[in-house]
Amino acid sequence: MQRVVAQGAVVVTLLGVIGAFATMHKSVVLDVDGDVHQVSAYGRTVAQVLDYQDVSVAPEDLVEPALDDPARDGGTILVRSSQDVTLEIDGREQTITTTAQTVGELLTYLGPRAENAVTDVSRSQELGREPIRVSTLKTVRVAVDGVVMPITTPEATVRGALAQAGITLAEGDSTSAPLDAAAVDGMLVLVSRAAATSDTSTEVLPFETEEVEDPNLPEGHRVVVQSGHVGEATTTYSVETLGGAEVSRTVLAQVVTVEPRDEIIKIGTMDVSVSVDPGSSRAIARSLAAQRGWGDDQFSCLDKLWAKESGWRVDADNPSSSAYGIPQALPGSKMASAGSDWRTNPATQITWGLGYVEGRYGTPCSAWSHSVAVGWY
Repeated sequence: MQRVVAQGAVVVTLLGVIGAFATMHKSVVLDVDGDVHQVSAYGRTVAQVLDYQDVSVAPEDLVEPALDDPARDGGTILVRSSQDVTLEIDGREQTITTTAQTVGELLTYLGPRAENAVTDVSRSQELGREPIRVSTLKTVRVAVDGVVMPITTPEATVRGALAQAGITLAEGDSTSAPLDAAAVDGMLVLVSRAAATSDTSTEVLPFETEEVEDPNLPEGHRVVVQSGHVGEATTTYSVETLGGAEVSRTVLAQVVTVEPRDEIIKIGTMDVSVSVDPGSSRAIARSLAAQRGWGDDQFSCLDKLWAKESGWRVDADNPSSSAYGIPQALPGSKMASAGSDWRTNPATQITWGLGYVEGRYGTPCSAWSHSVAVGWY
């Protein structure tokens, strides 16, 4: 009888061990730096599954779900490796650690001021060892023809800032800063006109800067929707002199030859706080957006955009247009470029969707602004 009881205890113990192994067994989609595989592994947590697959993770790497989160059977684990990249931003060099893979993804770490930044390489270029030169959005004040104008510009040089605003220099004119000097946020450039040889001269007409609050953009987010451009006028003066020196000048006539164009800047007022459920499609999107450098401000725009498009449903199907999936790719088969499982895998759909947003609009907030304006993106 004791032998039977002992044998039963052994059987129960073996069943417990087998059950424990069965519980630890997981079949997951493993996406490591874009290399996607369906794998079989053992482990209760994401860290244990990655260790089983010999995937090492550094502290700066991006992992979604988090390392100590439970590994879900049938789920997806994303890993994006970090690297050090050197940037020269408005003439200042700095090194940052990032999980971005392209120049465009890296720029988004700079925040809203990089929305219209100018780079010396394509945004789609993969990150390498060479430094990347970036000129961000900045305000340069220009004093010319008796007026001071703030010019919001991504141009890297004083010459570029003046050209963007339509300020033309005649022969003999000079500037307080060299034309090829770096344009720096807050700098003042004085334009001195050459001495006039007649009583008629061409002068600039300043533009106005209008700031418009936009509840569809994150709070503090600034977008230049129309750049300012000076006008021009031909002015005729009556000049009085005394002993060869000019003592007074009176406008006799002024003809406007080019009307000025006002600068319009949208200022966001939208609350950027977003709460997402771990392991959900939105959580995956948030992590993938983060590895492109898009923080909560950009994710807020993305959340609104795809909630409107698909309600974040992986099988959202538009029968009238054949658009499909979370980003509503048109047609859905376009997403095959991101993975053969594009019909059912949210990570594949989101990866394709983020690439589409960046390539066409630059950022989710720009895509959302377009969607608000015309109803689609």
